[in-house]
Amino acid sequence: MKRIGYLLIFVLGTFSTMNAQQAVSELNVGLLVQKTQHLYWENGIGVDYASDVLFNRHIHLKAGYISSRFGSSLVSNAVKQDNLLLGVDFRFRPTKPFQIFAGVNSGYFFADYENPAFDVLPNTSLLFSAETGVVYRFKAPHVSLGLSAGYNFINGDGISKPGTLFPVFYKMSLFYNIGTSK
Repeated sequence: MKRIGYLLIFVLGTFSTMNAQQAVSELNVGLLVQKTQHLYWENGIGVDYASDVLFNRHIHLKAGYISSRFGSSLVSNAVKQDNLLLGVDFRFRPTKPFQIFAGVNSGYFFADYENPAFDVLPNTSLLFSAETGVVYRFKAPHVSLGLSAGYNFINGDGISKPGTLFPVFYKMSLFYNIGTSK
């Protein structure tokens, strides 16, 4: 019985290695612009990774840093807040220029109130959100443009979580494909 188990592990390992060697992967980097409904503009940078190994590029892994320091805080007295995000998207029609996606994000939120008088208020929170939208991939300059809307399941009340963590957000992403490898 053990021999059959070892044989099965060997065969699966061999085939998965062969698929990984033939797999095409792509790495995109770019700009993120996020608007929290009834609150701040936040801008930042993001990374998007897809591979044939990840369900033939249906699954996209992403990471990003978005901050009001590069948005509303530049031109006003808005609270400086930072979002570190990790996420995964499922892309419908991944080989077509126009793609629809749905995904989940997780991360960390930090608000910098800058005044010691506000130290008693909560300023950090975990993030967990759902997001859906569309992506259009242009052929010539290897650029993709995405528009999406999302909902933070963990949102602020000002007592136990930061009051500037609102539930609904809209996002635009502009990514450039820096590399496709085999």
